[in-house]
Amino acid sequence: MPTEETTFLEQEALDALLRVSQQINSITEIDPLLENIMDIAVETLSAERGFMVLKGDDGALGVRVARNIAHDQAQDMTAISASVVRQVIQNSEPVLTLDAQADPRFQEAQSVIFQKILSAACVPFRIKGKTLGAIYLDSRLDRQRFNQKGMNFLSAFGNIAAIAIENAQLMSQLRQENIQWRHEVQERYRFSEIIGNSLAMQEVFDLLNKIVKSDISVLLEGESGTGKELVAKALHYNSPRRDKPFVAQFCGNLAETLLESELFGHKKGSFTGAIRDKKGLFEVANGGTFFLDEIADIPALIQAKLLRVLQDGEIRRVGDTEIHHVDVRIISATNRNLEKQVEAGQFREDLFYRLNVITILMPPLRDRKGDIQLLVQYFLDAFANRNRTPTKKITQAAMKALENYNWPGNVRELENTLERAVVLSGDRPITLESLIIPQARELAGGRKTLKEHEKEVVMRTLEENGGNKTKTAEALDVSLRWLHYKLAEWKETNAVK
Repeated sequence: MPTEETTFLEQEALDALLRVSQQINSITEIDPLLENIMDIAVETLSAERGFMVLKGDDGALGVRVARNIAHDQAQDMTAISASVVRQVIQNSEPVLTLDAQADPRFQEAQSVIFQKILSAACVPFRIKGKTLGAIYLDSRLDRQRFNQKGMNFLSAFGNIAAIAIENAQLMSQLRQENIQWRHEVQERYRFSEIIGNSLAMQEVFDLLNKIVKSDISVLLEGESGTGKELVAKALHYNSPRRDKPFVAQFCGNLAETLLESELFGHKKGSFTGAIRDKKGLFEVANGGTFFLDEIADIPALIQAKLLRVLQDGEIRRVGDTEIHHVDVRIISATNRNLEKQVEAGQFREDLFYRLNVITILMPPLRDRKGDIQLLVQYFLDAFANRNRTPTKKITQAAMKALENYNWPGNVRELENTLERAVVLSGDRPITLESLIIPQARELAGGRKTLKEHEKEVVMRTLEENGGNKTKTAEALDVSLRWLHYKLAEWKETNAVK
């Protein structure tokens, strides 16, 4: 028959295990968690004092929490039975002694002798095959609770506590990584990262600085490739909403039902394939910024639902009767003249005025030729950083050809052209021959097809490397298999004799 005292201890142990298990879900900060774990252990075993150590990133042990031990002693583990803790950490096994003064395991533990410790218990925090640290408890007066049942409790306690500690450590790591990621994103999308000294771009910057702190809707107009999404991100990451989501959705060429589901979500069973409830992107963006690209392409039904979001902050999922409220800043973009679409009856006038509180016209690259050198250097530096190589040089003739070209694809086309030229030029500077644009081909001597240009660059590089295909592939930054394939193709067409 269990005694009343034993039963009471078992009930206390169960209560303590329940309390520490609740910490896993309720506390994610590591320091408050350790304080709670320490208090529960000391209280349950009626320990006189105790401390907790955890391994740092370098593997060194450090005291994180102590009870009834002087601060200077807590920092000096040699004064608080460090030998006991080391044994537990090294062997990943608990230690219990009911008479520490006579226990031969602690004959060399001077702190046990000098501090007249009567009973002591120490268990590791162990999870997934690794030891995170240990908890140590002792008493110089009473050893009633320091028995095998108390040890069984403390071992189970240590296993549960290890889960809570690891969760808190992971949460702390995720928080730090999230802070770092947000910092990097905000640095990447500073206004200073939008390249341009031209008068047209200075007008854009002036307007951006005036509206960045506000919540008003912004309509970005301009040709494809002029950097509308980059401006949208800069507005978000420099605004008070910077710590909330930035969500972008391309609206062009999407079926009405698909776009509606993406934007507003749907209820399970609302259409074939709706196997579960799904949040729409407006709900995902709640508190942040929603960038709607190619807004001119959205169908009339979705225009009406979007108007309701702008007017009342309300959305309703497909197939649902419940209304959800969202708080989003909407930035939209189009490469068309939206006002003319309103006049033609293709776009709702009331929605147009809601979206068009502020309009920013992104200038095409042909109207900002003075920015081309800045953009070229920016992209070449970015490619070099990405590939961990020196920044590629470019000849004056090649730069002149870039400045003379009209760039129908704008900044995006310039970036793609330079990235391709970096590969085709191998370990040489970028020349006219490396540029695949009309003016460059004409200045280089006659029009050539892309295949002819490709063959010319490959064959010249092969000759420069003495016919060595491996070195040629490395110089061109292509696979050896690709090179063999091309050489075989040209041989079959008598391009290579």
